[in-house]
Amino acid sequence: MGLEILSGDAYSEASRPPMERIREALSDLPAYDLARLPEKWERAGSAVTIKLGPSLFQYGERIGKAYAEALGAGSVLADVSGVSGEFRLPDMRLLYGEGGESVKTENGIRYSYDVTKVMFASGNLEERRRMERLDCAGETVVDMFCGIGYFTLPIARFAGARCVLACEKNPDSYRFLLENIKLNGVEGTVIPMLGDNRAIPGAHFADRILMGYVQTTSEFLPKARELAKPGCIIHYHDTFPVGVQDERVRRIFSEVFGEDGYEVLGIREVKSFAPSVSHYVADVRVRRSARFRPSRRS
Repeated sequence: MGLEILSGDAYSEASRPPMERIREALSDLPAYDLARLPEKWERAGSAVTIKLGPSLFQYGERIGKAYAEALGAGSVLADVSGVSGEFRLPDMRLLYGEGGESVKTENGIRYSYDVTKVMFASGNLEERRRMERLDCAGETVVDMFCGIGYFTLPIARFAGARCVLACEKNPDSYRFLLENIKLNGVEGTVIPMLGDNRAIPGAHFADRILMGYVQTTSEFLPKARELAKPGCIIHYHDTFPVGVQDERVRRIFSEVFGEDGYEVLGIREVKSFAPSVSHYVADVRVRRSARFRPSRRS
């Protein structure tokens, strides 16, 4: 049959599990530290981020190089303490390579960003996918917390929106937003705005409003009411203790829109946020009976 028997390695070097190669490269580390090497990582184009325990930072450059070589990454950064502050700024330390700026492709969308300057919430993947599946044909959409375009870009490119007003307050995020608008060819659909979303001009023109923020989102709901037209759908993100999200959402919207001024279409868990606390998104439709005149909270 023309066959022959060959002998050789059962698998190539490249096919070995990354952690096996990483541990081998760092095998001279104390057993205590070797056992604490992170087995999970996140990719952002050519950049990889990992979480290190305090005892491992003394080997930072060696660890970074080992992960870079095993994962084919251009740079490796350590996530020191997550994100914090109004702008949700990351706390990153470069271990190996030249920096954290790269392009990440997800669901056909290209996101350019720098992991040392802006966050990218990988746990929001399903919500970004959901945004691109929405039917926004002919709609005017307002993204009040657009960041680098997390939700703006899927809606502008795939959901059929007529225009998306994308507002961002962080200058670093805004710079990447402008770049991402061009990368994804949506210049004719997205209108970028740098500044506080409470300064967005106009009233009662939005068919859909995205409120992709958490913890203090309710402070911006009066502005959303001002922008919304009757029938507008608001995608309201916030964090609540597990099990009380329905009651909390209704309380917040009743205070701003009146008890009969809105309809909750559904509430979804986006991801776990803290022990017994989750990040939720509520889809809420504004009724014609909503309070459209400014309230004391505006």
